Amino acid sequence: MKIVVLDGYTENPGDLDWNGFAELGEVTVYDRSEEAQAAERIQDADAVIVNKVRMTRELMEAHPKLRYIGVLATGYDVVDIEAARDLHIAVTNVPGYGTDTVAQYAIALLLEVTSRIGHHAARVKEGEWARNADWCFWEYPLLELSGRTMGIIGYGRIGRRVGEIAQALGMKILFHDAFAQEDGSGEKVSLVELLQRSDVVSLHCPLTKENDSLINKKTLAMMKSHAILINNARGKLINECDLAQALQDGTIYAAALDVVREEPIRSDNPLLECDNCLITPHISWASKEARSRIMDTAAENLAEFLRGNTQNRIV
Repeated sequence: MKIVVLDGYTENPGDLDWNGFAELGEVTVYDRSEEAQAAERIQDADAVIVNKVRMTRELMEAHPKLRYIGVLATGYDVVDIEAARDLHIAVTNVPGYGTDTVAQYAIALLLEVTSRIGHHAARVKEGEWARNADWCFWEYPLLELSGRTMGIIGYGRIGRRVGEIAQALGMKILFHDAFAQEDGSGEKVSLVELLQRSDVVSLHCPLTKENDSLINKKTLAMMKSHAILINNARGKLINECDLAQALQDGTIYAAALDVVREEPIRSDNPLLECDNCLITPHISWASKEARSRIMDTAAENLAEFLRGNTQNRIV
């Protein structure tokens, strides 16, 4: 079997290995592939492994030998699923690899907004504490989370884990999810009620056609003026122009994001002009432990496919 990895660098920049795939066939790994390069690189491939390279109908139709696409992520919107189904190409993903890692990062984003640890640590290195007339100083309000309410939109594995950590910090949990039911871990409410009651709104839902720009001028206006918005799910859940305006005019207090609509971020993204918006470069998934689980599960998915089984099959 010929296996081609089109964009392996983010998953494995060199601290892991591809041995799980090498046991299954001849493996060629490319750190990155432009769409124009992908067509040439997967010539004669039986299996293609991707993260962000788009597998379009045109690309799949041009490679009749292709039998399998393994996505190195939970989300699989880079693959034209309808085309894969029409062409009888199996597609798998890696669910659940980063529950603890992503939840931990969501809370880290929140704590950075409430405590401004990074800012004040940098100011100490710049000499501000040494120059200060007092024994301590702070340049942002420091906020306590205990007693506040977190609203979680999307109450799957990650959303629930975020709720558990927030509860350990003394927070009350509300959640909005079409499928999840109350189990004592939080109170299920409508989206409107969640936005109106929450001091912190944290997004943990998958992106769908229906919730693109879920956070927009209308929904932002429902939130408290001291509310904090957290998003390390999908960038397209937010209308960025509307959020930038809400941050600038005080509709909400702050936002902390690990994802944006277009990645890498464009230099003209309006959120870059907002001092009360913290942005990190889509790394909440990327602990070594989580990446190792992705690699192991992706190799297991392919092995199960070769055995005729359907582990983590989307198609």
